[in-house]
Amino acid sequence: MTTDDLSGMGPLVARLSRGGQRLRQADRTHPWVLDTAVVVLVFLMFCLPDLFHSGVDDGDGPRRFRLASTQLPVAGMLAFQSGLVLPLLWRRRKPLMAFAVITAVFVLQWSLGAALRADVALFIALYSLALHGWLRQLPWACAAMAGAMALVAVRASPAVSVWDALFFLLSTATAALALGLVVRIRRAQLAGLRERAARLEIERDQRSRLATATERTRVAREMHDIVGHNLSVIITLADAGAYATDIAPERGKEALQFIGDTGRQALGELRRVLGVLRETTEDPPGGPELSPQPGLADIEALCAKVRAAGLEVVYRTSGDVDALDSGVQLTAYRIVQEALTNTLKHTDTDTDTKVHLAILVEDSRVNIQVRDTGPASPSGPPNEEGHGLVGMRERAALYGGTVSAGPTAGGGWSVEAVLDLTPQGGDR
Repeated sequence: MTTDDLSGMGPLVARLSRGGQRLRQADRTHPWVLDTAVVVLVFLMFCLPDLFHSGVDDGDGPRRFRLASTQLPVAGMLAFQSGLVLPLLWRRRKPLMAFAVITAVFVLQWSLGAALRADVALFIALYSLALHGWLRQLPWACAAMAGAMALVAVRASPAVSVWDALFFLLSTATAALALGLVVRIRRAQLAGLRERAARLEIERDQRSRLATATERTRVAREMHDIVGHNLSVIITLADAGAYATDIAPERGKEALQFIGDTGRQALGELRRVLGVLRETTEDPPGGPELSPQPGLADIEALCAKVRAAGLEVVYRTSGDVDALDSGVQLTAYRIVQEALTNTLKHTDTDTDTKVHLAILVEDSRVNIQVRDTGPASPSGPPNEEGHGLVGMRERAALYGGTVSAGPTAGGGWSVEAVLDLTPQGGDR
């Protein structure tokens, strides 16, 4: 077979596959059609020849090829053919019953010494039993089949050896049985593959929904940090600017400038966060407005905005903070941002509140300490944690860390977070 012949088989196989699918769909919708078609086909191929050639020419051919069979009248022949062929109508719904009826008619027919071409129905019934019936029924069916084949071999002994006839008949029965089992196994494999494909599709959808939920949680946490911090700074600056307008107009103007800068920065960060949620076919002119995620280098600018709001911030670091990866730096930045936001919310800027901020890198640990000298307890219902503290703990948990918050002994509020930098496998 040439390469052109192989390439030409592709469309043929595709057409045959589509035809098979349409046939299976039609069979599921109208199962009686296929069963009736099988009965009609068997009748046309094996019953009509016996009806048209009911006589036996005893003078043609050598004796060893002629069976000494009983000649049946047309009515008797039709009765036996009906008993052999009609049970095939329920060969798929009740395969054992069809096989039992056909076997009984087959044995009765050969007990009378009659041979019919319609006897092929017995092999079709055995195939259907192997394909559609219970497997535990097959040993009994095989035993009945062997007995029926032995009867045929004995009746055919004048023309052929009993052992030769028995070998041929049992080989044919074995082929029908094996074909039924092979088709049954193949269908079971295909059903298993379809079930596995459906299960994988469900798992894919579940993973997609989990990823979507995770991304929404991340975006919500980012928006809480951005909006909460910047609005706190803007509100504090606005209050301070309103207070300073009558006393020192230049300080009020400076406060308004800080409000504008903070608002623009918050707007840019919100655009960056919400940009991942917007599905567009093309980018806006000039490309998307992107900026890197904040890190420890941006904490100084964060402290400057807090100082502009009226709080004194003392910031120090220890260890090689620049060597930390971007994920750790983002987590540390957001924790510091939330802690400073809480301080702005619960502290009066007219008081001399001082904030001590420290980031210490020690081997495989990062310690973040934010202590202020403001009120000892935040506003809100007792024993109720806000979303900010929950968000800080979730961020620290990504690195196996912890976050603790509470009043200090000398007055004020303290937030301390510890991040574990040890790799997941425990290797350094």
